[in-house]
Amino acid sequence: MSEVKLSASLRTEFGKGAARRVRRDHRVPGVLYGHGTDPVHLTLPGHELLLALRTPNVLLSLDIDGKNELAIPKAVQRDPLKGFLEHVDLLLVKRGEKVTVEIPVTAEGELAPGGYLLEHVLNALPVEAEATHIPEGVTVSVAGLEAGASILAKDIALPSGVTLAVDEDAVVLQVLAAQAEEPAAETEGEGEAAAEA
Repeated sequence: MSEVKLSASLRTEFGKGAARRVRRDHRVPGVLYGHGTDPVHLTLPGHELLLALRTPNVLLSLDIDGKNELAIPKAVQRDPLKGFLEHVDLLLVKRGEKVTVEIPVTAEGELAPGGYLLEHVLNALPVEAEATHIPEGVTVSVAGLEAGASILAKDIALPSGVTLAVDEDAVVLQVLAAQAEEPAAETEGEGEAAAEA
C-alpha cells in the first residue's frame, strides 16, 4: 500500500463561516485524532485529498508545519448534491500498529445458469491489519454457485498479516433464487371468474 504525501496546515478559525472560507480556497477542513492526543484541527488540499480518497483506507503522510504524521481516513463528509469534500476525520497511526478497517469485497465469475441473484450481505469486510499494510480489498470467486450457496468470512483468503475483525461465520455473499412475479392481469381475471361463479 502506498503512502500519499499531503501538506496540511493548522486551523485556528472554527464555525460554518470559517469552514466556508477554507472550502472557497479549495481546501478541506479536517481533524486528526488518536493515541490519546488532543484533536488537531487542520486544512488539507482539496484536489489532492479527493484523489487520495479514491483508494479505500489510504495511508496519508501529513506534513503539518514541518512535523510528519501518518493517518488513515475514518470519516468523510461530502456535499450530497455536488459530491465535493466538506470535512474529513483522520485517525493518527504509527508504523507497525494494528488498526481495524473495512476493506471492499469484489465478486468475480459467473453464477450457475438459472437466473440466480448475488446478494452482498457485507459490502465491506472488517479486518485488522498493520497500518502501513492495509489491503485495498479482497476478490472472491462466485463461479458456478447456485441458490442457497453462501460465502462466509472464514472462506475468504486474506493477505499475510491480515486477520478478520468479524465473526468468522458471518455471511459475506449469498446466492438467491430469482423470484418470478405473477402477471397482474391473470390474477384480476381469476378474481372476476370466481365472482361470476
